[in-house]
Amino acid sequence: MQKYSAFGLLRHALSHHENWPAAWRSPDPQSNYDVIVVGGGGHGLATAYYLAKNHGIRKVAVLEKGYLGGGNTGRNTTIIRSNYLWDEAAQLYEFALKLWEGLSQELNFNVMFSQRGVFNLGHSLQDMRDIERRVNANRLNGIDGVVLNPAEIKEKIPLLNCSQSSRYPVLGASWQPRGGTARHDAVAWGYARAADALGVDLIQQTEVTGIRVVNGNVTGVETRRGFIGADKVACVTAGNSGVMAGMAGLRLPIESHPLQALVSEPLRPCLDTVVMSNAVHGYISQSDKGDLVIGAGIDRYNGYGQRGSFSVVEHTIQAICELFPAFSRVRMNRQWGGIVDTCPDACPIISKTPVGGLYFNCGWGTGGFKSTPGSGYVFADTVANDDAHPLAKPFSIDRFYSGALIDEHGAAGVAH
Repeated sequence: MQKYSAFGLLRHALSHHENWPAAWRSPDPQSNYDVIVVGGGGHGLATAYYLAKNHGIRKVAVLEKGYLGGGNTGRNTTIIRSNYLWDEAAQLYEFALKLWEGLSQELNFNVMFSQRGVFNLGHSLQDMRDIERRVNANRLNGIDGVVLNPAEIKEKIPLLNCSQSSRYPVLGASWQPRGGTARHDAVAWGYARAADALGVDLIQQTEVTGIRVVNGNVTGVETRRGFIGADKVACVTAGNSGVMAGMAGLRLPIESHPLQALVSEPLRPCLDTVVMSNAVHGYISQSDKGDLVIGAGIDRYNGYGQRGSFSVVEHTIQAICELFPAFSRVRMNRQWGGIVDTCPDACPIISKTPVGGLYFNCGWGTGGFKSTPGSGYVFADTVANDDAHPLAKPFSIDRFYSGALIDEHGAAGVAH
């Protein structure tokens, strides 16, 4: 990695961008690779990085139809937590959270990971029963979690409306102090630069249009720039995974839905944590720039649109203003939609497929960003060894045949 003296740093600071070195190469694709990773988002870039770093597989290409990090990685609301209910999911997300805690040092790139804590509000007796059950399950798995009463919540979040006469009375909450947020662009850039330094080819503006299968084994992919051969193909394409699987003659048990998000005009620092509510399907945090970052649940219809949905956004803003009356006159700056693929049990697929050499990492629904380092780590291990990493075994595609589902709708019912 290139290092600079104090004089060198000053020279580059004063030269605007003309003398800045490129963060990663832009190579032409080679004719053949050991592994092709389809999808240049956080999960795909992390997979390529860990393939090179942990398994010594350097002849790897990441193919991205747009620009790196331009899909869901650049369109999400960056919440990180590991307080899932069932052992299998909780252990995977906790593994990811531990990687987050050292990721800036690992990549030598500031991903701006901020452990500001995550609150999950309870508005009914059933909410509180679910919260207490989940916190107890978390603590049995060694995951931090606390149940707070309204007075304790009000002390930590002064702007939150904790009045019992409100539309959504706050009866309590779970709090994971180690949860928080990170900078989504920085995560993609950090993994991209680190993967490139290990010899991975990052190939942008190269859409995959087909997966070539011969005698039941993958031989490579068709792209807008021609055929590229590979011994293994790892697909990490978020909301387009069903389309990618169809190219190989597979049908995945996933649905793609738009997911809404919006940000406000910048404000002075006023909310130093993340507040979520499954009951109202809304959550909010404040970014480093001062924007209020607000998200909702998925749209009910299937689709691939990346635009806002007024009815969902309107409902979410109504709920947020009820919880935070002080925000009722804040102007919305912009809104957008992302495409998420969801499985019937609200858990991902990290798996080999019936096609030899073809692997899928998908179905993360609304919680993919928080799993980025853990997902890339275990998926790289699965691809390299052609056998599921221990943390990935429960998330095999075979569970939809055996019935061994992991129902995380309670912990993943609201986006993130």
